[in-house]
Amino acid sequence: MSQLTLKASELAVKYGDFTALKGINLEVSQGELVVLLGANGAGKSTLFRAISGLNKPAKGEIHFHDNKVNGFSPDKLVKYGIVQCPEGRKLFPRMSVNDNLQMGGFVQRGKKKEMQKSMKHVYDLFPILKDKENNLAGSLSGGQQQMLAIGRSLMAKPRLLLLDEPSLGLAPMIVKQMFEIIQQINQEGTTVLLAEQNASAALKIADRGYVIENGQMVVKGTSEELFNNEEIRKAYIGA
Repeated sequence: MSQLTLKASELAVKYGDFTALKGINLEVSQGELVVLLGANGAGKSTLFRAISGLNKPAKGEIHFHDNKVNGFSPDKLVKYGIVQCPEGRKLFPRMSVNDNLQMGGFVQRGKKKEMQKSMKHVYDLFPILKDKENNLAGSLSGGQQQMLAIGRSLMAKPRLLLLDEPSLGLAPMIVKQMFEIIQQINQEGTTVLLAEQNASAALKIADRGYVIENGQMVVKGTSEELFNNEEIRKAYIGA
């Protein structure tokens, strides 16, 4: 059995009087690629924000490599190895591709060789970014911006990479390429938790998955089990 990387137990998150997450239980083992399926507003981003320290849980616990990390600041969690690539990319549009990547590597400040090594890894994964390293991030296409957002996350050398809706708004051909790269990142040793509405593409590369509805986990299983579940196919795959 692989070592447990992430465990969320009975997690609840509130926005004022509104309970956005209720009794969430989730586990991700080291080396896995786990997908979190759900419609827009189901609670995927709220869960990611709780794991990465941006939302404080009202109840429950989050453990990362056996350490309780509730209440840790986002920057401390990045140093621990939890790195989120947010929905909507959140790049610095008036900064160059290279500078955006350098911002992602802030935990390696002062380690010039480590920074260079990470930069080379990102440029090897995304050669188009190397070609455009001096271009402003805001001038890139949607697909290239998503590549840059993932690349910036990798600069922090994550042990757990949280990818929030990486295929959103991208052309089908680019989506296919994006998922191949996510699979490669996972195969190179990074544990990945992927939040996606594109269930069909996500289940093809994931080991396991969870389905979240109205802030609650409703189904979990292997990718094959979820793909062959008639209700899930109707709701998320359209078949």
